[in-house]
Amino acid sequence: MDVQLNPEEYERTLPRKRVAAGVLFFDPQGRVLLVDPVYKPLWEIPGGAVERDESPRAGAVREVKEELGLEWNPGRLLGVDWRGPRPGRSEGLVYLFDGGVLGEDRLAGVRLQAEELGAMEFVAVDQIRERLVERLALRVEACARAREQGLTVYLEYGLPV
Repeated sequence: MDVQLNPEEYERTLPRKRVAAGVLFFDPQGRVLLVDPVYKPLWEIPGGAVERDESPRAGAVREVKEELGLEWNPGRLLGVDWRGPRPGRSEGLVYLFDGGVLGEDRLAGVRLQAEELGAMEFVAVDQIRERLVERLALRVEACARAREQGLTVYLEYGLPV
């Protein structure tokens, strides 16, 4: 820390990172839940941007409630993925949490947020690259493996480091 700066001035010199949180829900066959946003062509997982002064875990809970209408307590953290800056976007961190298995009883309570999501579907992990952008597919694959192995993974650009 520069000795000339007070704590508030020093904090203003630090980089700002975007933070997002996502959730991997599974069906009893081990397929992962994907959602179809109405505002873009490729599918996503439930989740989104973490708001100011909100923890990644709290952001995941809020996003699942908003998008799927589910009251839900997150399972363990499956992974954290760092994504470097790209044109028009700062660097970011994405936290993925284990949503557990959604059986028929829980699925009956799902209410898609119509303004944001058009559909949802469980897809085999080995087929998600057909629906997701590459960076998200890599992240989901790595976190699904981590879940199977009882691990938490650190990723950069979707790849374990």
